[in-house]
Amino acid sequence: MSEAAQKRPRVNVRRPDVMTQVNAEVERHYRSSIVERIRTSGGEITLGNTTVRLAQQFGFCYGVERAIDLAYAARRVFPENRIFLIGEIIHNPEVNRQLVDMGIVSLPWKQLTDDYDQLTTEDVVIVPAFGAPTNFMGKIEERGCYVVDTTCGDVMKVWRRVRGYAKDGITSIIHGKAGHEETQATASRAMGEDGKGHYLIVLTLDETDAVCQYIREGGDKDAFLKRFAHAVSEDFDPDLHLQKVGVANQTTMLKSETEEIQRRVRAAVEARDGSAENFIFFDTICGATQERQDALFEMLRRKMDMLFVVGGYNSSNTTHLVEIGEQSLPTFFIRNAQCLQSLEQIVHFDLHEKAEVTSGYPGALLGEQPVVIGITAGASCPNNLIEDTIFRIFEMRGVPRDQVKAV
Repeated sequence: MSEAAQKRPRVNVRRPDVMTQVNAEVERHYRSSIVERIRTSGGEITLGNTTVRLAQQFGFCYGVERAIDLAYAARRVFPENRIFLIGEIIHNPEVNRQLVDMGIVSLPWKQLTDDYDQLTTEDVVIVPAFGAPTNFMGKIEERGCYVVDTTCGDVMKVWRRVRGYAKDGITSIIHGKAGHEETQATASRAMGEDGKGHYLIVLTLDETDAVCQYIREGGDKDAFLKRFAHAVSEDFDPDLHLQKVGVANQTTMLKSETEEIQRRVRAAVEARDGSAENFIFFDTICGATQERQDALFEMLRRKMDMLFVVGGYNSSNTTHLVEIGEQSLPTFFIRNAQCLQSLEQIVHFDLHEKAEVTSGYPGALLGEQPVVIGITAGASCPNNLIEDTIFRIFEMRGVPRDQVKAV
């Protein structure tokens, strides 16, 4: 085996001396003493006729904090080496911008391109929190790179389960977004160690119903495969590979929807077979995602005039918080405080239009009447962005930043 093809041992970048520097740097970039003070004093702040209320759980989870720490540590341990990252470390533009400023170069993640053939044994490759498909991992190991793996532990639990499905001849039905990094990584593990396993990815209840109908009744195979063309394993045959199924999911999906998918698939298998013997499932929603969803549901039990959800537009767990909020009150999905341009103009991502739009919303923000404005954020949003949003809301309501800091 050539030197370039020798698999390097994983590097321990979390050395005590390095982490002391990393912790200080991360604290400076992303922490907020103001947010922490609000959280520890009841979760809301009122100045004049304006109240800002924070969800009980929001922002960075342990897995995200770990991924960021490892990326920062990699630069400290390898100050002179080229460092690459497969895609984005997490789905937050602010965090990814900081890594770019540190000289960490993003590699394509949708396809294994020629860029990976240019890697050398002196290069460092960071695997993001979502993980990476097996062919990506095989390539960087083939190139002999140093590997800093930040894959979330909850994601790896799902991988262990779908590998087990494949070993037992069970097809993985994965609730997730077919084009999402985590789902692609999970699907590659669902192929099993021998690459002969199978998977089917569903996103919506409508897609689930189509699968369930096929499980019960069979149908037009060509039409089925056309519908799920980019969401099934190679050589997928619904007549063969829907006989024994196990449900898993992208860890950041809406919990209630995953549970409903499980219920419908189980019912379809029971209707066909007379029992659920050929159906398996387990709970793979990550704890942090569930906590943030539960905290928002609890927050919505109290009256608010509007809700801001802060985070990256491509963040799955953040998107689901927006979906929850929209069911109860005016909800705006914003990247950061700069989206709050004025009392009359809010730049936000419209989930239905699938685009960033600008909306006027004078009802609650204009005028002198008391208002309660809620804020929450997904697991990939740093507290400094929450702090900026708090300041901006009060500024638009006529309360200067210094007064907020004083409180």
